Amino acid sequence: MSTFAASSAARPIATFPGTGVRKDRVLIVDGQKESCGALRIYIENKGYDVVTAGTCALAEQVWRTSRPDVAILNYTLPDGNALALIPRLKAIDALIPIIILTGYGSIDFAVEALKLGAEHFLPKPAELSTLHVLVQRSLENQRTRRQQLAQKTTFTGGIPDPFLGKSDSIRRLADLAHRAALSDAPVLIQGEAGLGKGTIARWLHQNGPRVSHPFVEMRCGGLSPDLVQTELLGTHQDDAAGTWQGKAGLLELAHRGTILIEGIENVDCAIQSNLLRVVEEKQFRTPGEVCDRRIDVRLIAATEQVMARPRKQFRGDLYYRINWNPLSLPPLRERIEDIPLLSAQILGQLAGDLGTSDLELSTVAVRALQAYDWPGNIRELKNVLERVALLTANAALGDQEPRFEVQVEQYLSGFGPFRTLEEMERNYIQQVLHKERGRVQLAARKLGIPRSSLYHKLKQYKTDQSGMRPAS
Repeated sequence: MSTFAASSAARPIATFPGTGVRKDRVLIVDGQKESCGALRIYIENKGYDVVTAGTCALAEQVWRTSRPDVAILNYTLPDGNALALIPRLKAIDALIPIIILTGYGSIDFAVEALKLGAEHFLPKPAELSTLHVLVQRSLENQRTRRQQLAQKTTFTGGIPDPFLGKSDSIRRLADLAHRAALSDAPVLIQGEAGLGKGTIARWLHQNGPRVSHPFVEMRCGGLSPDLVQTELLGTHQDDAAGTWQGKAGLLELAHRGTILIEGIENVDCAIQSNLLRVVEEKQFRTPGEVCDRRIDVRLIAATEQVMARPRKQFRGDLYYRINWNPLSLPPLRERIEDIPLLSAQILGQLAGDLGTSDLELSTVAVRALQAYDWPGNIRELKNVLERVALLTANAALGDQEPRFEVQVEQYLSGFGPFRTLEEMERNYIQQVLHKERGRVQLAARKLGIPRSSLYHKLKQYKTDQSGMRPAS
C-alpha cells in the first residue's frame, strides 16, 4: 500500500481589505493514493479546500498546522488505524468533526468509533453524495458547538442600536462603522469608559461576513500577563503517558468568527507578537507547543486610551495592522442633542424588563440630563435612569429634576425605624441596589437571588408606594 506526503490544495486566504472568508477545509486521511485522489477531486468540486495525509503521523501534523474544519478518515492506514488515531486528533482539537470510512461495517465497530469521538461512520464503498451530506451536517454541528462555547464567554442578549442619535459625530461614526463591517480587516475602537465599545464590536460582527460564526470577548484590564496569555492562547502539556492535554484558548473558540480584545494596551509584548501572527499569518503557537496552529479570526481591539501612534510598550507593527479601520467614539458630553433619544431607548428597555407602562421624561428632566457632564458616559446615563425608574412609583419621570446620586441618597434616608421583616428586606435591597449604582444584575448577584426575582420585588415595592395592594 503506497503512502504519500501531506499536501495542500488550499486556496489563498482572503486578506483585508477584502470581504471574503476562507472556504471550509476538509482533511482526507487515506493511505491509498488512488482512492484519496478521487475523493479529493470530488470534495474540491463541491467548493471546499482540501488537505491530505497518508499516515497517522502526517495526519497529526496536518491537523495541527492546517486546522481542518472536518476530517474524513479511512480506517486502515500504513502506520495504524482510525480508532487509534481519533483520540490523538481529538486531544489536539476536540471540536473538529471526524467521519470514518471503513469496510468493517459491524455495529460494534461503529459504536466504538462514535465513543472515541467520531461524528459519523460510513461503510465502504461510500456513496459520494451521502458523504457530502455528512460533511455538510458535520460542519453545521461544529459551528453550533463553537457558538455555544463562545456564548459562555460573552454577552448573548440583543444588541441595541449603537448609532442612535442625530449629532454629526455619531453620524460620522455610523458611516465609518458600516464601511468597517463590510471588510474583514482588524478594527481599533477607541473611546472613554461607558461608551459601548463592546456594543460597537458586536454590531460589526453581526453585520459582517462572519455573522454565522462565534463572537468571543476578552477583557484584559486588571489581568496578569500570564492569565491573559492562558485565556487567549490556551495551555499545552504532556502527561506521564506522553499524550497531549490542555485547554483551548479564546482564539480557538473564535475560529472563523470574531474576537474582541478590550484593553489591548494592557497586553504584554510577548502576547502582542502572537496577535501580530494571527493577523498577518493566520496562525499562532500555544506556549509549550513546537508546532504552529492555524486560526482564522477577525480581530477587533478596544482601548480607553488615545492611540494616535504606537505607544512605548506597544509594538508599532501590531498597531499599524489593527489601526486599519480606526473608530473613535465621541463622549456623551459632546453629543448632548442625542441624550433625549438615548434616554427614550433606555427607558423603553427598562419598561419591558419591569413589565410596566412606557416611562417618559419631562422637559425639565431632559434639560437637567443635558446639563450634566456625564463622566461615565452612556453607562452612567443608563444607571441613573434605571435607579430613577426603580425607585419612583410614577410612570412619568422627572416632575422634579433628576439629581443623580443626591436624589437616591434622599430617597433612602427617608426610611424610619424598621417595623416589619418586609420593610427590612425592602430597605436592604434598596441599599444594595444603591451601592451597586443601580446595576440590577450585580445587585441580584450580591443578594443571592435571580435577576428576575429582584425585578419582581422592585415592581411590588413600586405598587406598594402607589397605594395599591401588592401583587400576590
